[in-house]
Amino acid sequence: MTRWQLAHGRYLDLGARSVLMGILNVTPDSFSDGGEFDRPERALEQARRMIGEGAAIIDVGGESTRPGAGAVSAWEEQSRILPVIEALSADGGSLISVDTYRAETARLAIAAGAHIVNEVHGLQRELDIAHVAAETGAGLVIMHTGRGREKLADVIADQFLFLNRSLEIAREAGISDDRIVLDPGFAFAKNGEENLELMARFSELRALGFPLLVGTSRKRLARHLVGESDEGRDVGTAATSVILRLKGASIFRVHNVAVNRDALAFADAVRERTAE
Repeated sequence: MTRWQLAHGRYLDLGARSVLMGILNVTPDSFSDGGEFDRPERALEQARRMIGEGAAIIDVGGESTRPGAGAVSAWEEQSRILPVIEALSADGGSLISVDTYRAETARLAIAAGAHIVNEVHGLQRELDIAHVAAETGAGLVIMHTGRGREKLADVIADQFLFLNRSLEIAREAGISDDRIVLDPGFAFAKNGEENLELMARFSELRALGFPLLVGTSRKRLARHLVGESDEGRDVGTAATSVILRLKGASIFRVHNVAVNRDALAFADAVRERTAE
């Protein structure tokens, strides 16, 4: 059991049961659900639905991270996500994550009620975001990416190279280890073979010493094996969730909360009996 310390005096215990993070893309162009929840009232309806299905965390993003997506201004990103975060915070109960690499967006989101910063560039794009996390006491997800750099040939060696640099940045900013979760960044500049190799060797990442979050939901690594239908993509995602849970993942960032909740219940039951 690990206690993940978060902003606003909140925390989340990780280990005994799988934790679901529901994806809420408040954007017109995300690869899976772009435009479905780009108005605050529709986004809130979806967030509440995911909470009802078992999501402990809602991850709110205002800029698509799909390959080739157009950049948006900080103002546009903030205007999309801040009303949703404020409304979710007013609801109370659920934990809120902000999916951003911008320091100022993270600062405003935490002030609006967010508890976690989910940073997909491993703190290596806007270095000041690490100081925001330190100053606000936010929980921090540090993700590995291969975008914009030369990778090592071995997928695990590259994880350690990149994430150890990210951890140096976090510690230099004053972020304590109990606020950090790591994400290996499935599909972020990784081809199909690299994703499968990373999945097969996932348990090696436990040597980093931090809880692990995974985001395989509806990505190509599942789609190319099970097809392009929504049903096929969600079944494929649930299969990867089970595999990764048995290899040590704690948090699962997903679009379809209910399907993954049910699949992970079996994985948790097997883990519990294995530990006895």
